[in-house]
Amino acid sequence: MSSLRFRSLANAANRQAVPIVVNEKLSSLFNQHVFSVDTMREYLPKPVYIEIISAQEKGTKISRDSADFVASAMKEWAMSKGVTHFTHWFQPLTGTTAEKHDSFFRPIENGKAIETFDGSLLVQQEPDASSFPNGGIRNTFEARGYTAWDPTSTAFIIGTTLFIPSVFISYTGETLDYKVPLLRALQAVDEAATEVARYFDKNVNKVSSTLGWEQEYFLIDLNLYNSRPDLLMTGRTLFGHSPAKGQQLDDHYFGAIPMRVMAYMQELEIECMKLGIPITTRHNEVAPNQFECAPMFEETNQAVDHNSLLMDLMGRIAKKHNFKVLLHEKPFAGVNGSGKHNNWSLSTDTGENLLSPGKNPKKNLQFLTFFVNTIKAVSTYGDMLRSAIAEAGNDHRLGANEAPPAIISIFIGSQLTAVLDELEKVTKGKLSPEEKTDLKLNVVGKIPEILLDNTDRNRTSPFAFTGNKFEIRAVGSSANCGEPMTVINTIVAKQLRDFKKEVDKLIDGGLSKDEAIFNVLREYIKSSRNVLFEGDGYSEDWVREAKKRGLNNYKSTPEALKSELKKEFIAVYEEVGVLNEREVHARNEIKLEKYSTKIKIEANVLADLSLSHIIPAAVTYQNVLIKNVKGLKDIFGEEEFVKLAKDQMDLIRLISDHINAVKTNADILVKESGKASEISDVQKQAEAFATKVKPLFEIIRYHADELEELIDNNLWPLTKYREMLFTR
Repeated sequence: MSSLRFRSLANAANRQAVPIVVNEKLSSLFNQHVFSVDTMREYLPKPVYIEIISAQEKGTKISRDSADFVASAMKEWAMSKGVTHFTHWFQPLTGTTAEKHDSFFRPIENGKAIETFDGSLLVQQEPDASSFPNGGIRNTFEARGYTAWDPTSTAFIIGTTLFIPSVFISYTGETLDYKVPLLRALQAVDEAATEVARYFDKNVNKVSSTLGWEQEYFLIDLNLYNSRPDLLMTGRTLFGHSPAKGQQLDDHYFGAIPMRVMAYMQELEIECMKLGIPITTRHNEVAPNQFECAPMFEETNQAVDHNSLLMDLMGRIAKKHNFKVLLHEKPFAGVNGSGKHNNWSLSTDTGENLLSPGKNPKKNLQFLTFFVNTIKAVSTYGDMLRSAIAEAGNDHRLGANEAPPAIISIFIGSQLTAVLDELEKVTKGKLSPEEKTDLKLNVVGKIPEILLDNTDRNRTSPFAFTGNKFEIRAVGSSANCGEPMTVINTIVAKQLRDFKKEVDKLIDGGLSKDEAIFNVLREYIKSSRNVLFEGDGYSEDWVREAKKRGLNNYKSTPEALKSELKKEFIAVYEEVGVLNEREVHARNEIKLEKYSTKIKIEANVLADLSLSHIIPAAVTYQNVLIKNVKGLKDIFGEEEFVKLAKDQMDLIRLISDHINAVKTNADILVKESGKASEISDVQKQAEAFATKVKPLFEIIRYHADELEELIDNNLWPLTKYREMLFTR
């Protein structure tokens, strides 16, 4: 089907927006399709219910008998809603979710059948794991891998299937998903933060990591999407001249939501409510056809599951509205890409946010303790965080004047910087009564007043403090939140462990608790100054300054992933109990292979479109011009022809130049991609794709986009930006 035909279908679809009328309160829809705490209380015997809650809150094991009760209750509840199948829903290292559906149906004797679901089916399943990435942990001929129920995340229903959130491990016990390391990191930060929180409140028994993500995305008409082979194959446009109007006027940002998009958003929100995803925000983003949604914050494991589920839902629901959701970080050149801001904090079982100041110096010292320890963790292990967000798509965003730079730094605001300046002046050892009074009343005591007027944020900072949480702004829109959340909780757990050892040592040496805390925090502030930056992260001045400070600027995924294998970083994972060395190496290999594969696919698609779409269209139009020039010569003769045909002749030459450039560089691209593919070392292969193959993309694109401007619109084979970016 021609692109013109697709454009016609898209225009017809634009006229069919049907707003949804919601006759129920969203609150009444919330958790309708979730095996929630209230549902468990209704369906489970009280002792089993208590055991499940204990497993969720304390990590205790669930007995086999209790698992049987839970399975029976889940089946009864699910079947009451028309469910016929169940699946262990997990998050392998492909970057998407996975599911294998099995029926409750079981044949029995005498030609009869029943519906059954017991604890063994709930707790563990054995999918064919041979095709999932494993990074060399298993031989390719070994297929066995296990999914196991994660009771800390709620089961839910979509359609006629019961989804059971699960972990995914190999036959030999190594992790093959995002969830297991995350759960380990959450347990580690709980234990470490609880010990430190008890310096200030002995009643704290648990600390939970919380996450509030913000999801950016593009919507494009499904028919227009289908007319672009590059979008279909790679998730982004490899060609496309910028339209005359893009985002220059900033008129799309927070503007009125188009009716057709609103209908999609409404249905998405309704389904999110039913599945317990607390979506509360929707708005137009900066770029045309770009939007954002965001929920209330939740416990991190549940929030990660909900974001993965949301991305699945977005795709399913978009098709019903004749849309395609684009989660690629940079689907369109020349306009802003999409990220996923991760707002992270720590909260206690006593109801406190440890990154929020209190009403008295004691609570503010608690705030400063966790605040400074987080800064110290990022200062020491920032490259681990950089590697966690490294991906081919995100390379297009980082540092592109629309997202934070690849240099990991922290923004805290000028007034909190002044507080740290004062703390840095603390006298080493015991404090005089005057110093104690000055610190507690004039420095620590005034923090709530400071934060009251200091909650602005620096959009160029990859890690910014925003009043009562840290916002990790550099995560890509298609990413699984599990990996950056695993890293931040791992490094903070490690840092809090070290902090407690140092404080306890000073207390044993004769200092009071507050004096010991102040002394350790002072040293942390001194050693973490290099990562604090309040200015413009997009500026070249910052690049130079960061280099002086010893901060790394890993601009590409292969560079960032190479740093992931540093011995000191692997040691952190092993000490905290999140990943062993084999698992770190395996995941690193998987990410490098994924990067190379994505670039290779893009190279193949780009070469194919260049040779079979762009060049033929250009030659066809060039032949039209040549025929016209010959006609002018026949009609007007040689002397008049020279004057009349000059511009056409220049245009023919210009088209020829661009055709030759596209062809020459496409041939080089194919050759370089082939050479890179033959490299066996995964790191060197990724580097070859980054340095030898990927730079050719922009060269070919430049000449192809110039041809788009020169060639008859009706002959151009690809749907243009001006058509895709302004779907209504």
